[in-house]
Formats: sequence, structure tokens, C-alpha cells
Amino acid sequence: MKKRRLIGSAVLSLVMGVSMFATAAFGQQTNSQSLDSYRVLIKGSASEKAKAKDSYGKRWDFGSKGFTTTVNEHQYQALLKNKNLTIEKVPEIQVEKIVDQKARRGGTASSVPSDATPWGIQAIYNDPAILKTSGGGGIKVAVLDTGVLKTHKDLAANVEQCKDFSQRKTSLVEGSCADGNGHGTHVSGTVLANGGSDGTGIYGVAPEAMLWSYKVLNDRGSGYSDDIAAAIRKVADESVRTGSHVIISMSLGSSTKDSLISSAVDYAYGKDVLIVAAAGNSGPGTNTIGYPGALVNVVAVAALENVQANGTYRVADFSSRGNPETDGDYVIQERDVEVSAPGRAIESTWNDGTYNTISGTSMATPHVSGLAAKIWSANPSWSNTQLRQELQNRAKSNDILGGSGAATGDDYAAGFGFPRVK
Repeated sequence: MKKRRLIGSAVLSLVMGVSMFATAAFGQQTNSQSLDSYRVLIKGSASEKAKAKDSYGKRWDFGSKGFTTTVNEHQYQALLKNKNLTIEKVPEIQVEKIVDQKARRGGTASSVPSDATPWGIQAIYNDPAILKTSGGGGIKVAVLDTGVLKTHKDLAANVEQCKDFSQRKTSLVEGSCADGNGHGTHVSGTVLANGGSDGTGIYGVAPEAMLWSYKVLNDRGSGYSDDIAAAIRKVADESVRTGSHVIISMSLGSSTKDSLISSAVDYAYGKDVLIVAAAGNSGPGTNTIGYPGALVNVVAVAALENVQANGTYRVADFSSRGNPETDGDYVIQERDVEVSAPGRAIESTWNDGTYNTISGTSMATPHVSGLAAKIWSANPSWSNTQLRQELQNRAKSNDILGGSGAATGDDYAAGFGFPRVK
């Protein structure tokens, strides 16, 4: 297969560790389009953009920031010759190497989880004997990922919205969010799996919250930044339309900052949406945090492992680190890790109706998203900024001292610490 070129909106990939069945984010190339097909962002005056839309069509219109469309080689060359338009090029994003693999029991799928409340749930509830979870009622969690298995017994009762932004020919397909990858189903389960109607399934952090599954990544685990930006904006508009408190959970990322996603994040944050995203799997070096987690209006989550060091959980080596120059200030700046949560060897729901164990900051993110839903449900009068402050306060009370870069107080590895239910 020919290596493709990508222009315009960046391709983003999952910030995930991998099981036997899925690959993870930020490292190997993807090949989802042919050489003569390009996604482009077109900028120019209103009149020139209108002409271009008539000629090439549009996928998403971002107003003054331009519009996106897909063009062939001939059309692309014609656009380059138009001096009244600006065509943005964004390089291909590479997917991350595998964090680790954990084979399923006996090498086969299991219809029941090995533990209804896996170690991450026990840790965030600070209760090793917990048998089931509760909370999150009235809160919506928009998981922007590879979709979800809507019929999974532990998730079916919670799916409220299902939208697909990842199709090449149609920018938005309502009622469709099929997960051919597994990653989206996994992170959704950690947020709000409800144990199933028979009680033999697995539990997430906030099983009474409702799921808005927005498929922004294809079944290979990659997608375009314009689709992700459009989905973020759609979540914000839906939160206003429905009068709902909404949390966006994004276990995806890129090593480069994207203007469309950055603008969409600011838009959603201004609409009282809390945004939580993975820090990335490029650690333990400093300043390796990815975007959108690195943005100021996003809660960036690092990954912990079930190992004790210096009396606390330990930050996983693979977990991306922030900027050590801002250690100790308890102020979130760009490229800062904010909090940390369980992320290695996390068992959750899978897209074949069973359960799977994978690792990454992708797995840490939904723990925090679920906790945020549980807290907001108990404090519905709070704004998103008050909710974020509470997450920070709870993290401060559970400082993380284990792992490379972890230190007393705010540090570049674990951020403020590990926020918990109690």
C-alpha cells in the first residue's frame, strides 16, 4: 500500500496501551486514505471561501477559522494555485508503541470479569473490599473515542446518545457509534459500567451517569482533528440544549497542538463543560505530555500502577510527564499534568461483549471522568470550574510520591496527586 499524505486537519490517535487486540497511541503510521485523497483546511475571505465550498463541498465549517473538506490530487493542485485562499497542511500523527500486553485468561474471551471492582475502582474509592459502585445520576459523560458496543450488558442501560463523526463520506451519522476497535468500549466501562442487569458484570466509577458516545476515531484508532473539534463543539451545544451537566472524556492525543481542537476546547469550557484528557504514553521524559491534555482548559491525567513506592501508588514509566519548571506552584499552565489515576493493567468492558485488560493514560482518564461525574451529581449547583477545583483539592489530599519525577506537592509526573471518592 502506498504511504499516504495528510493535509489540513491532523490525524489523532488513541493514547492507549494495548491488549492482544488493539494498538495504542502516538507511534506507527496509519493508512486510512489513498495518496490522491486529502483532508484540507481552507481559509480566506468570506466570498472566496463561499466559492471554494461551491466547488469542493464542506465537511465542517469553523467560521473565521476556515472550513474543511476532502479533495483529490487535481483539486488540491488547483487550490494551491488560488492566491486568495490559504491551505493548511498538518503532518501525519504517529501511533505510540505498545505499553504492555496482558493475555486474557486461557487466551480466550471471558463472559465474566475477573473482578467486578478491579484494582483501579478499589483505589479510587479507597476501599479494597468494595463490591459495587454508585453515583453519577443526572450527569452526562461524552466519551470521544472509537465508539462503544451499545449492547454490552454492563453499558446498554446507560447509552443515551450515539454519534459517528469518523465516516469519510458523511461528517456526522446520528445513532451510529459501533466500536470496531475496543478502546472506546473499554474506557466507557471504566467511567460508568453498571455491573449488568444480573450483577455479574463489571463496575465503573459512576454507574448512574449517562453515556454520550461520540465516535471520532476509526476502527484503527485514528481520526482527524476537524472531526474531533466538531464533536467537542457538538457536546457543548448539546449540553446547552438539554440543560445538562456534561463531562468530555478524551483518551486520545497528539504530540502537536491543533488550533481547531484548542478553539473547540475553549468553546466547550465556556459552556460549562468539564474536559478531561490523557497525558500521553511518552514518558518518563519531561515535557512529553500530548494535546489536547496539555491545554490549560483540559484536566490532563497521568497513569498510576498498582505498585507502592514511598507509601503511595507509583506513576507508570510510560506515563507522559509535564514541565518540571512549574513544579510546586499548584497552577495549571500549558503542558502541565494536573492529576493522576489508575492506568496500568485496567480491566473493563470490551467490544465483543466480554472484558479485557489494557494499560495507558487512556485508562487513567476515564477514572477521573467518572469521579467528576460522581462529584457533580452530588453538587449539581456547581460550575465546571468549581468541579475542577474539587478534583484538585482531592488530589492534593492524596499526594503521589512514587515513580520518576514524583515529589511532595505539585509535580510534573503526578500533578496535584490522585483524586479519590473519599
